[in-house]
Amino acid sequence: MIDQIKGLHHITSMAGDATANNRFFTGTLGLRRVKKTVNFDAPEVYHLYYGDEVGTPGSVMTTFPFGRMPKGRRGTGEVGVTEFAIPEGALDYWAGRLAARGVSGLQQDSFLGQRRLAFDGPDGDSLALVEGDRRGRTGWDGADVPKEAAVLGFHGARLRLRDAGGAAELLRFMGYRQAEKSGAVTRYVIEGGNAADSIDIEELPNAAAAGQGAGSVHHIAFAVEDRAAQAEVRKALLDTGYQVTPVIDRDYFYAIYFRTPGGVLFEIATNEPGFDRDEDTTHLGEALKLPTRYEPLRDRIEAILPEIAE
Repeated sequence: MIDQIKGLHHITSMAGDATANNRFFTGTLGLRRVKKTVNFDAPEVYHLYYGDEVGTPGSVMTTFPFGRMPKGRRGTGEVGVTEFAIPEGALDYWAGRLAARGVSGLQQDSFLGQRRLAFDGPDGDSLALVEGDRRGRTGWDGADVPKEAAVLGFHGARLRLRDAGGAAELLRFMGYRQAEKSGAVTRYVIEGGNAADSIDIEELPNAAAAGQGAGSVHHIAFAVEDRAAQAEVRKALLDTGYQVTPVIDRDYFYAIYFRTPGGVLFEIATNEPGFDRDEDTTHLGEALKLPTRYEPLRDRIEAILPEIAE
């Protein structure tokens, strides 16, 4: 078992229209856009990052808005639900806010003793807000959401798999322990990390496989403190038989990737260097930041990228 994982780092989804995506996560959910850059493999596509004031690991939702991309098909082999944490007592506020803004799929329930509000994102993303203790976190207060209700970061994520066995074994190897179970859903939690520390696995043996598209989670990233810890995790995964990529510099963190037994793409990302490496904290997410190799192509890239109406 490895002990370097510190909970979630970020979750990345594919999306359609960039303006609609930006308005939903900053306007409807009240997150801060902490970085506006491009997809490293497709620089004609934005990579937008949303989170708390500084993009603390465990708070960051990122998206690739591909434009006219077909919507994804929900099923197994994917992150089925992305869950955000909100303060205790804030669910009624959010139910009213989301309803007033025409958000679809609203459904309140309780899971493992926590009040929960499920809803659809701008591309049919499966999202939820979960009430709980703040655990030292503070939401972004620069939007029109009251400070006492602001999204704190991630609560966790729910994987939907036909067979939970392989992924459960992997999570235990990564330092997670089985906590509780309700029906087909089993919760795994990790100790000693950030507050985005839970992963649920929903086992659906007869469900069809998911098809990726707009609204689908592309990958889920787990946090480690630094590159040394990441190197230890990479070696342990390789020694266990996983096919792991070399380390990739993503400007704001270093990343490695591998597939789980259930088909979900996992990333291990460093907490360093952070989103303020090329922007002052007071101006995060304002200017278009490009990876170094694309800087000579800035004029061409800016001409291709659609304008994001704020």
